[in-house]
Amino acid sequence: MNIVLVEPEIPPNTGNVARLCAATHTTLHLVEPLGFKLDDAQLKRAGMDYWQHVTWHRWKFWQEFSARLPAGARLWFIECDGPRLYTEVQYRPDDYLVLGRETAGLPAALLKQHRDSWLRIPMFNPAARSINLSNCAALVLFEALRQQGFQGEN
Repeated sequence: MNIVLVEPEIPPNTGNVARLCAATHTTLHLVEPLGFKLDDAQLKRAGMDYWQHVTWHRWKFWQEFSARLPAGARLWFIECDGPRLYTEVQYRPDDYLVLGRETAGLPAALLKQHRDSWLRIPMFNPAARSINLSNCAALVLFEALRQQGFQGEN
C-alpha cells in the first residue's frame, strides 16, 4: 500500500503517519510544499525511531508525483463530501491513499478530476470540521489491509 500526503502542514501528523507506514510496510509519499522542515524535532519525535524503517519518497509537486506513477495505479482521494464511503471500495495491495493538508484538505480541482475515486469517512457531528489527518490515514489503511486479509502480519 501507499499513503500520499499532499502538502502536509503539521509535523506530528506526518510523524505519526510515518510510524503507521513503518508498522504496516506501507510506502509514504510526501508531496511538497511541506509546512515544516524534514529535520523538525516534532516530526522526529512523533515518528520516534521508526523513520529508518519507512520507505518514503519526497516529491516537489503533485505533477512530479503523478507523472511517476506506474501504469494502472489506483489512487483513492480521502476527503469530506466524497460521493462514496471508504468502506465501499475494494482495495488492492499497490493502491495509493491520498490525503491533503490539515487546514484545507485536497485541492477542489484534483477532487473534481478524480470524482470516481473520491472517498469520505463518515462524520456524525456537524460541528466537527474533520478527523485528524493521521487518524484518517490509519482508518482507511487498516480497512484496505483488512480486505486483503492482513497479508504479511507477523
